[in-house]
Amino acid sequence: VQLVESGGGSVQPGGSLRLSCAASGFTFKWSAMNWYRQARGGEREFVASISSGGSTTDYADSVKGRFTISRDNAKNTVYLQMNSLKLEDTAVYYCKPSLGGTDYWGQGTQVTVSS
Repeated sequence: VQLVESGGGSVQPGGSLRLSCAASGFTFKWSAMNWYRQARGGEREFVASISSGGSTTDYADSVKGRFTISRDNAKNTVYLQMNSLKLEDTAVYYCKPSLGGTDYWGQGTQVTVSS
C-alpha cells in the first residue's frame, strides 16, 4: 500500500487549500478513505471520511461546514478541500484507507495557518 499526500502549504487565516492523496497497492474503489491530522505535540485525530462510492461522508465537528472530502475512483485519489482555515487547523494531514487489520499511512503533508 502506498499513499502520497500533497497540496499542503502555508496560508493565512480564512484561506483555502486542497489536499490530494494518491493511493495504490489496494483496490481503491472498494475502500472507504479517511483524512486524519496531527498537530505538533498532539494526538492524531480524525478529520473526515468518505465511503467507497463517495455517497457518504463524515466530518469531525471542528471542520464541519469548512472542509469537504471527495474522491475520484478513476484516479485512485481522495481530496480534502479546506476553506475558512483557522490557526488551529495547523497540522500534518494524512490519508488512510479503511482496510481493516493493519493501518497504512503516508508521509503526510504539512498545513500551516498563520498570520
